[in-house]
Amino acid sequence: MVGLLKRSAKMDKTQSASAKSVSPVQSKRIVRLQLDSEPSAKSGPKSKSSRERPPINKRYEKNSRIHNSAFPLKKQRGFVLGGAKLLNGTEDPLEAGLENPDLGPFLLKQTRDLISSGDNPRKALELALRAIKSFEKCANGKPNLELVMSLHVLAAIHCSLGQYNEAIPVLERSIEIPVIEEGQNHALAKFAGCMQLGDTYAMLGQFENSILCYSAGLEIQRQVLGEMDLRFGETCRYVAEAYVQALQFDEAEKLCQMALDIHRENGSPGSLEEAADRRLMGLICDSKGDHESALEHYVLASMAMSANGQETDVASIDCSVGDAYLSLARYDEAVFAYQKALTVFKSTKGENHPAVASVYVRLADLSNKIGKLRESKSYCENALRIYGKPVPGIPSEEIASGLIDVSAIYESMNDLEQALKLLQKALKTFSDAPGQQSTIAGIEAQMGVMYYMMGNYAASYNSFKNAISKLRASGEKKSAFFGIALNQMGLTCVQRCAINEAAELFEESRSILEKEYGPYHPDTLGVYSNLAGTYDAMGRLDDAIEILEQVVGMREEKLGTANPDVDDEKRRLAELLKEAGRVRNRKFRSLENLLDTNPQPIIKDGIRVL
Repeated sequence: MVGLLKRSAKMDKTQSASAKSVSPVQSKRIVRLQLDSEPSAKSGPKSKSSRERPPINKRYEKNSRIHNSAFPLKKQRGFVLGGAKLLNGTEDPLEAGLENPDLGPFLLKQTRDLISSGDNPRKALELALRAIKSFEKCANGKPNLELVMSLHVLAAIHCSLGQYNEAIPVLERSIEIPVIEEGQNHALAKFAGCMQLGDTYAMLGQFENSILCYSAGLEIQRQVLGEMDLRFGETCRYVAEAYVQALQFDEAEKLCQMALDIHRENGSPGSLEEAADRRLMGLICDSKGDHESALEHYVLASMAMSANGQETDVASIDCSVGDAYLSLARYDEAVFAYQKALTVFKSTKGENHPAVASVYVRLADLSNKIGKLRESKSYCENALRIYGKPVPGIPSEEIASGLIDVSAIYESMNDLEQALKLLQKALKTFSDAPGQQSTIAGIEAQMGVMYYMMGNYAASYNSFKNAISKLRASGEKKSAFFGIALNQMGLTCVQRCAINEAAELFEESRSILEKEYGPYHPDTLGVYSNLAGTYDAMGRLDDAIEILEQVVGMREEKLGTANPDVDDEKRRLAELLKEAGRVRNRKFRSLENLLDTNPQPIIKDGIRVL
């Protein structure tokens, strides 16, 4: 699940700048899980220790969260294809020799070779399907780990073709086959399937399902390896990153602390692995508003990285340090940290690398915050120059994320037209790429906000409608961000005089935000006020009074009776109560005056929704 994030909760932006945002996408994590072809009683479930991953604090790109399970196969012997025959007496090539125990491993090896070369994924898909059929025939109803391997490979091929929904039942089946009681290789196979399925759900933006799968895999590993194994600790960090992606920072903090405790117990302080955990913990603390603690973790991580000669990683951490200083309004120290990172990135990556642009965006954000608008625009232009002509090999998603970040700065400068143009470019970059639906929805929601602010309510409505349909499809219909988007779309409906639709949207938003935030949260109270105004406009005076009485009571409890917000709500309630005494002569006031038209801006994945 993807929720909402304030400005302070930001990922590292060394690769794709986010001066004001969080990326919805998670960084590439490849898990190479090995299953010995000849089971060993001493072998155990292996963690993802050899997976390829970028700096832990890098933007998380969910479009690449797929584990590639690599299983060493036995040396293949030659064999003769046996023969299934068609009715006309000719051999069916698709069914030939499926009972031969050597055929499945041979086909699986061919499949893996095709995947490695990147050639003809359709042919690889065909070979994988034949391998599965062969393993099924040879299994005789018994759990077959080679069949599990082939299912993992088939799912990976589906994902490489963008067929994520097709991969899910394949992986679900692969999880059902292994029997943990049969040995550690079975546990490893089930663990690998859980993690790969979690990645696939993450690709679809279904983060709740993703975390359920990761948690199941983590529990399997805990049972087999124990709670102090370094491999279990690495998986703790991996799952913690998933919780960060879902903005569930309390759960992320627990798992990340477990990983740090494991390093301490195993006597590995100052290692690169511990530095990665420190970096993630710094991000979590930063996201929760504990910037001082975040700085402590960043400094420890930086020292470890520096001691191991990881210059670029140190520069990435410097960016995070600058972010923490910026959140603490320690602007001079933030500038110093950013400039350090900028110097390193220019020398190691080149002056036209997006990592350099990401620092420019940070500096633009800082300059904007302290009122140096000319400097801020200059930094934005430098960043856009790099994003306009990126160096080869840079993912298009990274460029789009940078455009979103710069758009947010122009919006804060009230240059809505330029901000909207940049969002449109970002949207075009993402197109309708599989696994990016949540990101695209976020961009469309922010465009809806822009159009609303510009008075183009028809375009605003269409943008929100597209965003909400994508969020529903991607499984985010229970997230706080979804509730905020519904509220904003409701306000747009009010401007278009679609009062009944507005009421439905406010009601759905209320039910979501009550669960996600609770009734006392400012965003929930804002929806209450909007719903009360809508009920009043619909003639449902009693319902409007009931809601406003609730809002006034909660605001008095939290803010005190003398607060201006409380006075405003009390005035509105008094008007409704007065009207209730003369219903027949009721005068309908302008609905716009009844609504809470100044909700606080919320940032989600770089998308600010009013």
